[in-house]
Amino acid sequence: MAASAGALLVCGTASGVGKTSIVTGLCRVLARRGVRVAPFKAQNVALNAAVTAAGHEIARSQALQAAAARVEPEAAMNPVLCKPGADGDCQVVVLGRPLADPLAGDWPRARPRLAGVVEAALADLRSRFDAVLVEGSGGAAEINLLEADLANLPLARAAGIPAILVGDIERGGVFASLYGTVALLPAPLRRTLRGFVVNKLHGAKEVLAPGIAKLERRCRLPALGVLPHLGALGLDAEDSLSLAGEAPAGGAGDRLDVAVIGLPHLANFTDLDPLACEPGVAVRYVRHPSAFGDPDLVVLPGSKATVADLAWLRSVGLDEALARALSRRSTLLGICAGYQMLGVEIHDEVESRAGTVPGLGLLDVVTTFEEEKVTRRVVGRSSSGEPVVGYEIRHGRPVPRPGVPAWLVTDGQPAGEGVADEARGIYATSVHGLFESDELRHRFLAAAAARRGRPLGPSSVRFAALREARIDRLADALEEHLELEAVLALLGEGAGGR
Repeated sequence: MAASAGALLVCGTASGVGKTSIVTGLCRVLARRGVRVAPFKAQNVALNAAVTAAGHEIARSQALQAAAARVEPEAAMNPVLCKPGADGDCQVVVLGRPLADPLAGDWPRARPRLAGVVEAALADLRSRFDAVLVEGSGGAAEINLLEADLANLPLARAAGIPAILVGDIERGGVFASLYGTVALLPAPLRRTLRGFVVNKLHGAKEVLAPGIAKLERRCRLPALGVLPHLGALGLDAEDSLSLAGEAPAGGAGDRLDVAVIGLPHLANFTDLDPLACEPGVAVRYVRHPSAFGDPDLVVLPGSKATVADLAWLRSVGLDEALARALSRRSTLLGICAGYQMLGVEIHDEVESRAGTVPGLGLLDVVTTFEEEKVTRRVVGRSSSGEPVVGYEIRHGRPVPRPGVPAWLVTDGQPAGEGVADEARGIYATSVHGLFESDELRHRFLAAAAARRGRPLGPSSVRFAALREARIDRLADALEEHLELEAVLALLGEGAGGR
């Protein structure tokens, strides 16, 4: 497999053009060929995160790519993760741990420090894997940021890695965006580009042939493929750009209506992906009482700005909507920050520095924010016996007062990771990824439906198998529509940069 060894950067004309999907698919393509491959993204700006076996926090998209590569995710795959919070704050996570000193406001000082971390992490992966697929960040030709760019073509040039450029035809103007990106790049960076890919085509690629031929001549780069639009892949999204706008009430039909509160600093909304996979369930995001309707299940999800988002919730009147939903026998679930909001008080001198703030008062729980961030995987069982596997990412430590029933018991003891007031239909947990546990998900949804007197048939969905099938579908599309041998040759060319 010598031709497959090395490294390749997949960069894009903008955010959301498909870099993450293409790297994910290529990881699976190579893994199926017996290549030991690792994903890498130097710097990610995202609120969807995962936890490695070592307890390190990385972006959810790199954890997905590791799964596609059939290897364990690790901190080196995403050495810098920036998590935006309220009022312009940003927590910078380096090699899986948050920095004690905030750097978002002083990036010129931070960059040299972080560049060394990035280069060392990439070199480490390249010493241990046959191939490393590097995902760029944002647009490759942000000329106001090129000098501080940690993740795109400056990195490729320094590491001796070739790059391919991805453009999204669904947005319109794909030829201009590809050509403009190439034209804006300084010559040394332009020379790292070896080809371009057109992504998300609806219709026949033959229609594009004249334009692609002209673009190849103007850019002096070959086209390496035209990828079809694959619809909603349903794979772990990097950030809220992937979410549709607020959905109106009343569109669920015979399905269980799940309303997710679309918090301004919504984090880890991938927790809800397993619910959306159920054929008898409709998941929608709401940001105003006018769109709230009469849902069967309401989810108050995670947030990177718990106190600020709680204030927003009250300011728009969604706290009153939650109370009305409970009076109509809807089920209410709080996850992580949502759990903390449901309690009687939040003491926060760490994230918001707001001191003591009243919660929604729906659960007899008090949350205290602590300097040390908890990032760990957990295993356990629900109070009704279903297995639970997930992870925690939190500064807030919710402590139930005596008498609050445990819903989840993780790592052998109930320690506030999950509580429930089943008589009122209120559940809360600090555990992300909870609903990837099929038995728990099926039982929870059935209970929510029964509480409303709604029919919900038995489910045959197995989430892990479904995710695997979706990754394979993506890889199959790359096998069919990408000039794969040319891409693998570029990957081998990247071996010279070691």
